[in-house]
Amino acid sequence: MTLARLEHRKLTALPPAELRRRFRAGLDVDTAGLAPEFVQASVSIVPEENAADFLAFCTRNPSSCPLLEVLEPGQWEPRAAPGADVRTDLPAYRVARDGDVVTVPDLLGVWRDDLVAFILGCGYTHIGPLIEAGVSLHHLDRLTQQPVYVSNIETRPADPFRGPVAVSMMALPGDQVATAVRVTARYPFAHGAPIWIGDPARIGIDLSAPATGDPPELAPGDTPVFWACSQTPWLAAAQAGLPFFAQHAPARMLITELKASVLVDGLA
Repeated sequence: MTLARLEHRKLTALPPAELRRRFRAGLDVDTAGLAPEFVQASVSIVPEENAADFLAFCTRNPSSCPLLEVLEPGQWEPRAAPGADVRTDLPAYRVARDGDVVTVPDLLGVWRDDLVAFILGCGYTHIGPLIEAGVSLHHLDRLTQQPVYVSNIETRPADPFRGPVAVSMMALPGDQVATAVRVTARYPFAHGAPIWIGDPARIGIDLSAPATGDPPELAPGDTPVFWACSQTPWLAAAQAGLPFFAQHAPARMLITELKASVLVDGLA
């Protein structure tokens, strides 16, 4: 086992609160596979004046923006993770201000009392269940970042928010695709079932050129499988030209205290 995999395995065993503490202290890692029993979430933050329209965008595009919680303006502690701080407890953030985009370790320097944080479900939540079901996740084995692409599928707009659907992708052995569909369909709060399977060109994608993440390595017999992705609201905010928008950095999620199995049972 490589040193990188050993270190990742050590992190995987830590509880959510300890992981968040380490992120607040400066640890910057891909959160895929960490705290596998718990819900991971993306965070999107808009000025209060744009919050109603962004909420409408989320409700019209539930696969891309599965809404878990909306905080009050200026608040930073989500009910999904008591004691957490959405300004500091993710490994890294992206901030867009007046067209300039920067990646920062926390949001303390840009936080305002009129900002509204939206907590959205993330597909990292179903990594643990996929592994339990025997699905091979090559990118985890290789310690590469899951690729995300901009598709030619359009969202349902809620002015000023509109634009294409971002999709995450996993290359799965063909005989495991049906299992992956069945497993992830049980998690609508984490993007649910895939929205496309097979030929990436049909949805405008070149696998060698992801928007974020690492280009995949397909083994013989692998099938590309695509899920809606929480980078969709980043694209929509860019189209809207907001003067301020903040989000988790790619692959750097909020690890909540919500047990994924409890939410699944609640939806049954």
